[in-house]
Amino acid sequence: MATRAVDEVMPEDPLSTSRAIFNSPSWRLVGRRVLAAIPVMWGVTLLSYLVMNMLPGDAASALLGLGATPTEVHSLEVKLHLNEPLLTRYWHWLTQVLQGNLGHSLTNGLPVASLIGQRIWFTLGLLAYAFLISVVFSVPLALISARKPGGLVDRATMALSMGGLSIAPYVLPLILILVFSIRFQLFPAIYPNPHSVFGTVRALTLPAASFGFPLTCFYTRLLRADLVEQMASEEYVVTAQAKGLGSWQVLTRHALRNSLFSFITVLGLNVGTLLAGTVIVESIFAIPGIGQLLLQSIQDRDVPVVEALVLIFAAFAVLANLLADLAYAVLDPRVRHGRAAA
Repeated sequence: MATRAVDEVMPEDPLSTSRAIFNSPSWRLVGRRVLAAIPVMWGVTLLSYLVMNMLPGDAASALLGLGATPTEVHSLEVKLHLNEPLLTRYWHWLTQVLQGNLGHSLTNGLPVASLIGQRIWFTLGLLAYAFLISVVFSVPLALISARKPGGLVDRATMALSMGGLSIAPYVLPLILILVFSIRFQLFPAIYPNPHSVFGTVRALTLPAASFGFPLTCFYTRLLRADLVEQMASEEYVVTAQAKGLGSWQVLTRHALRNSLFSFITVLGLNVGTLLAGTVIVESIFAIPGIGQLLLQSIQDRDVPVVEALVLIFAAFAVLANLLADLAYAVLDPRVRHGRAAA
């Protein structure tokens, strides 16, 4: 009988299971976000292409130098197809990208994908380090400040945050170099291309702090304000306190979870700003990342490289916001089951 009962139990169909997963509201939300991102990324590339071609000068003149004759400049323009109409060149670039080909650099003829592939890991490591610094410090500081609003720790934290937000982004790296590289000689001022994990972390500490400290200040103020509002006005806080939970337990178990929505939103929105900031930080610390490559390519009027980097920056921003939407689904069951999906 036992064997017969087992035989009568039909195994779950893998195909139906996979269909149920991919038909869930969370995956439909992902699909809508991806479809909405396509015209955004196309518009970004078109706008950047137009702006690059409105800048004074051209790639041929930049490559040949000031001593080049008009005939030499024209010959190079024909060779690089720079004499073709603007929209024709953009359409040719776009069709190549849709086929997976980012083209070749105008300055050295190397594949754009190879140039970016050699440098992107430096930038990703720098951004990941900066995000880690900002999250690790901002969440505990916000919790400690929100536990006793107006207290000594809260006032000190808010004063430090305001000071950090008041420093210009190009000034903070110079202060860090002056203090930690020149005065105490703890970290290198110029990226030394280390060959060990410890050396890489040490070399990226000051650049990451240049990003991470202002982010920590901003995230701390944002999260602290939301936590204080949650503790002061939400009914679930009163219910939790009536059950005998202390203020610290209410903060960490209940208020923090609800406050993470605004925190995650800002994390996603800040990715584009951080990518733009890599141009400044990588130039100051001589980090061979894509931020430095973007600045050099703009100076050289290397349109294929600039366009590819703009496309990658836009893709990172879209991906960050998509991950933020998925995080909402994890934190809030209403989003996960489709009752609050935007």
